[in-house]
Amino acid sequence: MITIDQFRAVELRVGTVRAAEPHPNADRLLVLRVDLGTEERQLVAGIRAHYDPAALVGRQVVVVANLEPAKLRGVESQGMVLAASDGERVVLLRPDDPVVPGAVVR
Repeated sequence: MITIDQFRAVELRVGTVRAAEPHPNADRLLVLRVDLGTEERQLVAGIRAHYDPAALVGRQVVVVANLEPAKLRGVESQGMVLAASDGERVVLLRPDDPVVPGAVVR
């Protein structure tokens, strides 16, 4: 269990995918360029088996925006895209209706 204050520390924002391509050094990863309103971030996500990169462009996703950057197979990821899974299927989380990039998720 975490406290409500710990949960509040997680910054969830809506981003719009501007570009997506296969990771150059990993078969399961995609490299995404995501517009968060005030900035564009590079995110690495393990969704390559579930999404065609071209189909992601223009799609809105939910991003953990205050996660410490990490290198994944040599490429920096500046956040995390949220997804749900039920076994083999992986589904990206997104708002029901379009919102401005950078909108806060609460």
